[in-house]
Amino acid sequence: ELLQTRLVPDMRLTGLDGEPVLFGSLRGKWLLLHIDSGSCDARCKAKLYALRQVRLTQGKNMDRVARIWLVDDRQPVDANLLREYEGTLVLRASPAALANFPATGARRDHIWLLDPLGNLVLRYPPAADPSGIKSDLQRLLRVSRIG
Repeated sequence: ELLQTRLVPDMRLTGLDGEPVLFGSLRGKWLLLHIDSGSCDARCKAKLYALRQVRLTQGKNMDRVARIWLVDDRQPVDANLLREYEGTLVLRASPAALANFPATGARRDHIWLLDPLGNLVLRYPPAADPSGIKSDLQRLLRVSRIG
């Protein structure tokens, strides 16, 4: 779903190490972002897998894309999962920060795509087809002069 472009404010997030991270520091790349519990059930793992594969399919442009997992609770994140999806930036987000990501239903259902300037561009529905995400991202990377 194409969203009315809007800038995500420079909200404060927290790394798994407890260090603060400003969302603005993530700008400069296209962001594939999803929100889920630290316990990461099968659906969450499927999204992590899809985002990794979508990024890999971008070939020479894959360095222009980053994967972000916003953890919306205090559940610990499994170290094995972090190793399996190495390269995914995992950050904890407050309810106030999560309010910046509009959802139809639960926020955990969606995947968002943000441009390198920090604007929300697309929102994908639950069980989105990764090949559709891949195609959208390829098109955007081809025509984009930013990131």
